[in-house]
Amino acid sequence: MAFNTLHKYHYSFTTTLKLHNMLKTKVLEALNEQINAEQFSALLYLSMSAWFENKGLPGFANWMYVQYQEELTHANKIFKYVVERNSKVELKQISQVPVEFDSVLQVAEQSLEHEQHVTGMINNLVNIAIDERDHATHSFLKWFLDEQVEEEASVREIIDSLKLIDGEAKGNGLFMLDRELRKRIFADET
Repeated sequence: MAFNTLHKYHYSFTTTLKLHNMLKTKVLEALNEQINAEQFSALLYLSMSAWFENKGLPGFANWMYVQYQEELTHANKIFKYVVERNSKVELKQISQVPVEFDSVLQVAEQSLEHEQHVTGMINNLVNIAIDERDHATHSFLKWFLDEQVEEEASVREIIDSLKLIDGEAKGNGLFMLDRELRKRIFADET
């Protein structure tokens, strides 16, 4: 008899605990959307990396490949958080990414526009977490807010450098910038 009482108590306690730890619907939907957005970002940067490889710019290709790796870790970080909160990850089909670009400068500018879009999505996620009084998710998202500031600044620096060397210069400026970008290495900071 004591076992049945204990079992009922344990079942009731764990069920309540699981329900308590689940994310609210709006927060969960937004986090799942962000996972998919981060995966799209990864593929976009991988496509840009391939384009740079085909143009004979291995440094730019490397920089974009590192971006690809970072975006995958961002998606995985959110994935793990959703699972830790005892909620359901829903992966959706990812849209086709562009595979052709007009110029080195255009790729960099498109990267900045994309990062600004992602920043807007993260800001929206924070707003949802605040509105839903989900303090744990709000705290979790602070890392992403800081990361987006860094991401945008990094791309802006490349754009500024390209503009200084006239974007498509075939000379030493583009060669030196490409060589500098080869030095970037992936470091999982999540």
